[in-house]
Amino acid sequence: MTLNEAQIIGALAEIFGSNHRGVQVGIGDDAAVVATGEHTVITTDMAVEGTHFNCQWSGAFEIGRKITAANLADIYAMGATPTYLVAAVTLSGEESMEWISELAQGIKHEASSCGAVVVGGDLARGAIKVISMSALGEVEKAVTRSGAQVGDSIYLSSLPGWSAAGLASIEKSELSDLESYAVEEFCSPTLDYSMAVAFAHNGAHAMCDVSDALVIQAEQLAQASGVQLVFNAEAFKASEEFAQLFELAEASGVDVWQWIFAGGEDHVFLATGKDLPGLCVGVVKEGSGVLGLEMKKAPDTWRHFS
Repeated sequence: MTLNEAQIIGALAEIFGSNHRGVQVGIGDDAAVVATGEHTVITTDMAVEGTHFNCQWSGAFEIGRKITAANLADIYAMGATPTYLVAAVTLSGEESMEWISELAQGIKHEASSCGAVVVGGDLARGAIKVISMSALGEVEKAVTRSGAQVGDSIYLSSLPGWSAAGLASIEKSELSDLESYAVEEFCSPTLDYSMAVAFAHNGAHAMCDVSDALVIQAEQLAQASGVQLVFNAEAFKASEEFAQLFELAEASGVDVWQWIFAGGEDHVFLATGKDLPGLCVGVVKEGSGVLGLEMKKAPDTWRHFS
């Protein structure tokens, strides 16, 4: 890479330049100055080449979308509205300006879909690509994992499992239409942010993003709330997507529940409450832990360290 840092920052400032009413000082100064609400939600996420993304599978635009979606999902999972993002990127020095621009365009595309703007970041050089992003959002009253109540129903914003299906298909030489769709969902998942908004606006008592797998984060929500989550596997079949995911799992010789319950990286929203929209998949009862997410074998869930 023959580009220098000033050239890259100049190009990024042009891509991310915004007239957003809350941005008082944007990219180009030592730090951004923004207007925030009374309550600010803050989250951060990191994507490491070879662990969270692979440039042989994903283009720069897809990578940008994926890491941005991970941050935005965490903001929405708190019942908040995303406002600002900052991104710190480590580059190997071999990237072209075209690749860097596509990465930035992917970040901007996903952020803009939610009305959020990138207001700053940092650049460094290292052995592999690393993208670290932080997001801010505004909320009047946060929806946490600890609010589930006995008698609540359990809801999902959509059917999990497509990202895991995509990972299982991605190295095949020829892909069916279903496999191609699954691969797209793995490389840059489609998030229904409007469902998270609907959960919050309709009085969800508890909510979280299930990016680490439903079986893991349902347990976390149950523990935080001091209740038992009882899932009904038959209820998952009411999703319009279940038949297609089941077909793909059968063709791949995989237990479809492994993908749905333990796949991860879908960024589907899990909520509890009364008469919420979405897919109703269970009830909240007295007790502890999670029932109903059993698979044919022990879950092979996402782990950073193993």
